[in-house]
Amino acid sequence: QDQLVESGGGLVQAGGSLRLSCAASGRTFSSYTLGWFRQAPGKEREFVAALSGSGGITYKTDSVKGRFTISRDNAKNTVYLQIDSLKPEDTAVYYCAARARGLRVGVVEYDYWGQGTQVTVSS
Repeated sequence: QDQLVESGGGLVQAGGSLRLSCAASGRTFSSYTLGWFRQAPGKEREFVAALSGSGGITYKTDSVKGRFTISRDNAKNTVYLQIDSLKPEDTAVYYCAARARGLRVGVVEYDYWGQGTQVTVSS
């Protein structure tokens, strides 16, 4: 069974850092685009960052540029999201997702989803 499992969320003060991990199992996702999305209470799920299968192409939404870093370790079938300088508005459930083809930012473009990990930033 193909699965994505996130970890690393938690409660952190504003200005702090977290490193989210998403471990894939089942199939090998090394050639897949891997992305991170987030969903705040009462809001729609939104794109955060994605990394192409080769790791050569990344894209991040403007609000996280300079603070979030996406990376992957294909040997471990894992994608990471390093989050620095956290702000209260970063509070959300963070999801990782995978798609078999090129980098896209739409929720509907992704085929595989994890269950999410909660990030809560206190002011």
